[in-house]
Amino acid sequence: MLRIAITLPEAIDGEAAIIRRLLAEGFDIVHLRKPDADIEYCRALLRKLRAADRRRIVVHDYYPLYEEFALRGVHLNRHVTHLPEGYRGSRSRSCHSFAEVVQHKSDCDYLFLSPIFDSISKRGYCSAFSHEELQRAANEGIIDSRVVALGGVTPDKIPYLESLHFGGVAMSGAIYISG
Repeated sequence: MLRIAITLPEAIDGEAAIIRRLLAEGFDIVHLRKPDADIEYCRALLRKLRAADRRRIVVHDYYPLYEEFALRGVHLNRHVTHLPEGYRGSRSRSCHSFAEVVQHKSDCDYLFLSPIFDSISKRGYCSAFSHEELQRAANEGIIDSRVVALGGVTPDKIPYLESLHFGGVAMSGAIYISG
């Protein structure tokens, strides 16, 4: 199962060391999601990482950093809706409904589906899916190896998510806020 860490939206002290630790502790990919920090902060942060670590980074918001630092890929969202012609890196996207997953699955390497559980890091961001809805989506093949569970994911919930055939988990609050 793919394990993805997502950074907090704001700049934080010692973040390069945190990213190195997350990768060393078994996270496969780190999503650099910094809507509350500028591109220069992100550029400086990426310069502090080894090339091998940068190849495991997917960038949100500032897609020009992908090529500049030979990153793993770019995450599509409401701010970055398309990629430059000729782009060859990893593609991921945020989805908030099963219909969005179906619509975008063929265009991406993996998709985030959220919020699966009540968010740890975003107040009032509550689970959007019942167990029955998730089970039905799994049975219909909507949830599969290319769909990553996001929203309130903690390590103790991984077996449940595996039983629903999610291909991965993404965590932010569980790694930055809880511990």
